[in-house]
Amino acid sequence: MIKFEKKFFRKVEFTKEEIRSFFEGARYDLEIAQKDPFPAVQFTYSFQALIKAGIALIAKEGGVKVRSVPGHHAKILEKMGEILNDPKISKVGDAMRVKRNTGFYGGGSPIGEKEAKDYVGFAESVIQKVE
Repeated sequence: MIKFEKKFFRKVEFTKEEIRSFFEGARYDLEIAQKDPFPAVQFTYSFQALIKAGIALIAKEGGVKVRSVPGHHAKILEKMGEILNDPKISKVGDAMRVKRNTGFYGGGSPIGEKEAKDYVGFAESVIQKVE
């Protein structure tokens, strides 16, 4: 049984339509990541797709809504890894989160084409597991 800490999650009864809507948002962002020619856009949208897929999965499997508090993205990735029994999700997803935060808050470094494609591929594989 996976524990959902009250600091990061709250119990909510979702409809199937709401959960489907969360997941459709993930698929939409993944499609942008797959089609856009700019590595920075590919990276950003693959990370967003990963987080949205996690929100959908947590809603479906845990019946909880993610609270928007500091650290919630890391917690989403952690719970995705637990639910899907894949620790790589938390590890690679957290590396993406750190890279995004470094770029967002600290200037960061540019994302190369290969790196962006690898992250898009990772998001694709996780989203397939979530489906």
